[in-house]
Amino acid sequence: MSHNYGERAIELHRTHRGKIEMRAKVAIPDREALALVYTPGVGAVSSRIAEHPEEADVLTWRKNTVAVVSDGSAVLGLGNIGPAAALPVMEGKCAIFKQFAGIDAVPIVLDTQDPDAVIATVQAIAPSFGAIQLEDISAPRCFQIERTLQERLSIPVMHDDQHGTAIVMLAGLLNATKVVGKELASLRVVMSGAGAAGVAIAKLLHAVGVKEIIACDRQGAIFTGRDGLNEEKRVLASFTNPEKRTGTLAEMARGADVLIGVSGPGIFTKEIVSTLASGSMVFALANPIPEITPEEAKAAGVAVVATGRSDYPNQVNNALCYPGLFRGMLDKGVRQVDDAIKIRAAKAIAGFIPAPTAERIIPTLFDEGLHEAVANAV
Repeated sequence: MSHNYGERAIELHRTHRGKIEMRAKVAIPDREALALVYTPGVGAVSSRIAEHPEEADVLTWRKNTVAVVSDGSAVLGLGNIGPAAALPVMEGKCAIFKQFAGIDAVPIVLDTQDPDAVIATVQAIAPSFGAIQLEDISAPRCFQIERTLQERLSIPVMHDDQHGTAIVMLAGLLNATKVVGKELASLRVVMSGAGAAGVAIAKLLHAVGVKEIIACDRQGAIFTGRDGLNEEKRVLASFTNPEKRTGTLAEMARGADVLIGVSGPGIFTKEIVSTLASGSMVFALANPIPEITPEEAKAAGVAVVATGRSDYPNQVNNALCYPGLFRGMLDKGVRQVDDAIKIRAAKAIAGFIPAPTAERIIPTLFDEGLHEAVANAV
């Protein structure tokens, strides 16, 4: 983000005191209207819901409302900056929900980073909402929080940093393979980063039929039996790197078709990407500074490059996915986000570009009809 954007953003937020607000859907011009909106008329509505709980979906805002919840532990590329500093990001998510999908979203930041407390709090407030979007919660805590809430609640719960990233990444890969003339099943994929986004990407690629995936962390290639793996990395190892190859990221990357970065700035050197296979694809998704710039990757012979930045072509942006995805889930009564839904969403995003090129494998947030297409794919 440029210094200029930063100053302008601060001024915008100061001028408007944030960027979202709540408005009534009906006017209250007189006592007659007040009697319908509030007491005594509202008592009949509450009694109706008490007798028929399912009618809360049509008699309240719940079926069009998402809670966007964060504990501030992993905010953008800024790290653990706490709940108050996370609030502007959650407001931004809510503004995007409203603008692109007509969903009323509420930013909720929690002054706790204890997983049990986060779970208990979200579970307690869930009756007010039709879905829960978890946001900017660090790994590995995010896995436990999402999994437990999915088990306990009967509404969709999705950690966007995991699954939104994976869906849009898959959409980009579907089109990138068309550009270079390769098939998903034949790809050799190497990934740097095994946190929230990395684990979700690997799982979704495996679900869609990619057979050879090797994930690397700071200690190198992950494989079953390696010392020091946490629970999620053990799960990751169970379906990746079946040959139990050992070595550094640079060693694993030699001859790979796809190199995915969800790690940190500058991790992919020119020397590393120059050893990739012909027709290689690089997804350098660290933000705001990618693992390698598109200019450097192209100079080293990479065919297709995507990043998380809006000032380069092929931005992998979660906002391409989540407004339409939640719109579809709310409208169609979906209770859990499964792999089939994620793959359909990815294919809907990819399908928005009928003739992909190296410079355009992913649509933009503003492509007309995109969010409706994702909603319909659900």
